[in-house]
Amino acid sequence: MAQVTVTINGRDYLVACDDGQEAHLTRLGGYVDNRIGELSAAVGQVGDARLLVMVSLLLADELSDVYAELEVARTADAGASAMLNAEETLSSHIEELAQRIEDIAERLEQA
Repeated sequence: MAQVTVTINGRDYLVACDDGQEAHLTRLGGYVDNRIGELSAAVGQVGDARLLVMVSLLLADELSDVYAELEVARTADAGASAMLNAEETLSSHIEELAQRIEDIAERLEQA
């Protein structure tokens, strides 16, 4: 198991992670640190605990928005899939009708 030091709001934290995940964890730590910097600049120093709670809520809000967008995309994908299935069924029916019309036309020609 690997360990990575991430710096958040000027403090270093040693965090364990799976081997190979070090760069990803470092990027995540950098993202959290950037968000804390932005929030700290906007509201001033309100204490580490409160600042971390506020950033946690902001990140949870971002995640919630992403989940909502994902659900919209899934719904749209399901709608597109249903439409494709309907088109395939309709195409099959049209082919069957065309064959029946041809059969009727042949019988009429032979009569």
